[in-house]
Amino acid sequence: MVSFKLSAQEIALEKKKKDTTSIGRLAVYDAKQAFLGVTHAFSRPFHWKKKDFATLGAITLGSLALSTIDDEGSAFFVRQEPDVPNLFQEVGTRFGSPQVYFIANAGLYGFGLFTKNEKIRKTSVLIISSSFTAGLIQSLSKTAFGRARPGNIYKSTEFRFWSNEPEFHSFPSGHTVLSVTMSHAIAKQFNNTWSKVGIYTLGSIAPISRLFSGAHWLTDVALGAVLSIVVVDSVDKFLFSTKAYDYQVKEKNRISWKLHFSGNKIGVIGTF
Repeated sequence: MVSFKLSAQEIALEKKKKDTTSIGRLAVYDAKQAFLGVTHAFSRPFHWKKKDFATLGAITLGSLALSTIDDEGSAFFVRQEPDVPNLFQEVGTRFGSPQVYFIANAGLYGFGLFTKNEKIRKTSVLIISSSFTAGLIQSLSKTAFGRARPGNIYKSTEFRFWSNEPEFHSFPSGHTVLSVTMSHAIAKQFNNTWSKVGIYTLGSIAPISRLFSGAHWLTDVALGAVLSIVVVDSVDKFLFSTKAYDYQVKEKNRISWKLHFSGNKIGVIGTF
């Protein structure tokens, strides 16, 4: 009982100390953490172990298998587009656009900064560093692979490497990368299963809308989502392990943050 009271007093004193930190200092600190997060994410492949390469192999094989139905899958989604509500398509297009994405995150970070809310600041730093990393990889990949977009006379197997033509910038989906990055980063801050489901549902609107509009193949969307999840998890693990934000220390011994899928069930497994 005594130990608990002492811990509570220490936490209160630490919080009070942090509340006196200037907004400018907090902004500089957050910028540093975002930079370190980006550096960490890009350096991870040099530290991969056997299981990481096995995961990469599984993703590659899965993508190749999915690519066998890219043409048929795209045709199916495009046929459904006339029956899709305009609001759904509009929301998907706007939420996945860079302009709306960065305005939304700027507002989120600004709120966290000026209210000195550490959890919101950390969430925004996670989004910023992850979206920069995944976005850069996505941009370079689009030009490097030069994959043809659906809706043209080309098949899903048509590539023009290092092409600057927009119709050959299909892989991976940029809207998917931004949308999934933000939704996954935010969902990781919640313990409630239904909150996570709701956030992931909103995050899926942009990727699905791109399929209906015939802007991307199935594999463009799938690998865009995988890229985002891997990057967000990597940066989040880094911020947690370095204890960059103290509230994580209190959460660490309370519950884990992993969303698990098993059969037809979705749930959170935590350690108390």
